[in-house]
Amino acid sequence: MAETDMEALAAKREKAIVKTSVIGIITNVFLAGFKAAVGIIANSIAVTLDAVNNLSDALSSVVTIIGAKLGSKAPNKKHPLGYGRIEYLSSMIVAAIVLYAGITSMVESVKKIITPEAADYNTLSLVIISVAIVVKLILGQYVKKQGKKHNSGALVASGADALFDAVLSASVLASAIVYMVWGVSLEAYVGVVISVFIIKAGIEMMIETVNDILGKRNEREEVEAVKKLICEEPDVRGAYDLLLFNYGPNRNYASVHLELPDTMTVDEVDKLTRRVQTKVYTETGVILTGIGVYSHNTSDDESAKMRDAVRDKVMAHEWALQIHGFYADTVNKTLRFDVVISFDIERSEALRVLTEEVEALYPDYSLMIVPDIDA
Repeated sequence: MAETDMEALAAKREKAIVKTSVIGIITNVFLAGFKAAVGIIANSIAVTLDAVNNLSDALSSVVTIIGAKLGSKAPNKKHPLGYGRIEYLSSMIVAAIVLYAGITSMVESVKKIITPEAADYNTLSLVIISVAIVVKLILGQYVKKQGKKHNSGALVASGADALFDAVLSASVLASAIVYMVWGVSLEAYVGVVISVFIIKAGIEMMIETVNDILGKRNEREEVEAVKKLICEEPDVRGAYDLLLFNYGPNRNYASVHLELPDTMTVDEVDKLTRRVQTKVYTETGVILTGIGVYSHNTSDDESAKMRDAVRDKVMAHEWALQIHGFYADTVNKTLRFDVVISFDIERSEALRVLTEEVEALYPDYSLMIVPDIDA
């Protein structure tokens, strides 16, 4: 059921991305054509580079469409979790196109500074540039909104780029007005400024995509939302070690540990975990593929006192962020718990310190301390 819903969502998302990208392609091709004509007629390097930028935007939209099409392919034996991560590769290509356009623009602008040529603007040129600014503002807002709605990093980047293009076009318009009124040519210098910002945008897009590919810290709001849903179940004493695994936009899988009363039967645990999986997927779209269980002492007063003593000792350290999964077997003299350790200390060192301190409290017990990462 969950997989069927996911495929329907993916198909709807792909359709929206393609539609938005096609609108972007058509708009950018027309703008590139008009600006190129103005740039050639007016002998303006700034306007010509602005046209090239629009053309690169159109090419970026083509890549976005290809990425969305390939990324929405159904899972198969070779790729059982689907092809969603292809979209990150398409975003990387878009970033490379933007970066190349920026570097090329920079080279041409510097050439014009070294060997300047006078521009020749007219009223029609200014009108076309002004209209292009308005169109880019509308297009940017639309594309960015669709990108956020359908969780498409490539569309969000394209929308932000379009809004920024409007600002750059405004600088071109300003330089044209300055030239017509005062006769001061800022063409090449405006081209350099445009190039710098295009290069900056390309680098930022590339870094963001690399972070997505490598894997980055999950958004705290998303993690807390999933944990809150899980802890709404009466028998759940706590949800820990939640890890989200992303296999492309809107394809999030997760694993989690639940602390449950030690009196629950396997049948009761099975029913509970299935309810939790359904609830989390319905509310957030996250698929819980693995649910581990911690046993919580319910009838042993001595264990409860030991838990409080160990918690106080462990949490006295700033690098100890959380303790959970505590269980003390007072009959067999064993004690186990997990500790979330910050990146401010080596895990081996933290484990050594905690082992020494807890052994000092309970020298007769065998310890099992599991160091968890701060994910």
